[in-house]
Amino acid sequence: MPKIIENRLIEEFKNRDTFSREELFNFFRYFEPDLKEGTFGWRIYDLKNKNIIKSIQRGYYTISHKPKYKPEISGEILKLAKVISERFEDVKHCIWDTDWINEFSQHQSGKKLIIIEIEKDFVESLYYELKDSFRFDFYLNPDETAINFYISESQNPVVIKKLITRSPISKRTEKRVEFYTPLLEKILVDLYTENKLFYFHQGAELMHVYENALKNYTLNYTKLFSYAKRREREQDIKQFMTNNMYHLVKDIIE
Repeated sequence: MPKIIENRLIEEFKNRDTFSREELFNFFRYFEPDLKEGTFGWRIYDLKNKNIIKSIQRGYYTISHKPKYKPEISGEILKLAKVISERFEDVKHCIWDTDWINEFSQHQSGKKLIIIEIEKDFVESLYYELKDSFRFDFYLNPDETAINFYISESQNPVVIKKLITRSPISKRTEKRVEFYTPLLEKILVDLYTENKLFYFHQGAELMHVYENALKNYTLNYTKLFSYAKRREREQDIKQFMTNNMYHLVKDIIE
């Protein structure tokens, strides 16, 4: 694809939050009136491969001017991840901590919570493995009472729970340690869904988190809503986004 057309495409759509497959097809038809659907499919593939456009949901795209979400990994997470990757090799899991949310929050929280999720058959095994190896306060599938009376008072809380199948996660490698972390789409859904666990990121704070995440990073809304559906919160989250940040999602949420 000629560079001049790529540059024209960027100029055409750079100020748009989203544009449709039909709009992209019409753009190319201006330069190639006889463009066939099959060839157009390869044009899209090429643009994605060059990181010029990104899919945000089926049939909708955005220009890739927003950075990919890749939060820093703390030494604590890396130590935990090393044990998980060594003891539970090839088992799907993910690990993160709530310091990551401070980037999007209006108020910086001094309370940090480490979240580890793993395939359901390994939850208890992981709990006892880490409990014997680290001096953290580990909580296995905590209920509301544990959250209110123990986790809220703990200085080093680590929550271990089941990883929901087909969760949006990605593999990372840091200092030769391979492990999984949640995608931003998963974090946003979990914050909304598990309001008891993430009590310090609710209300107006949750609105700030969502709005800043949507503004600053490219999200795949198909992944976000698919995961929200698995958590039985798809319509609730769509309504939340429509009510509080309609200007950012008006072209996405039908």
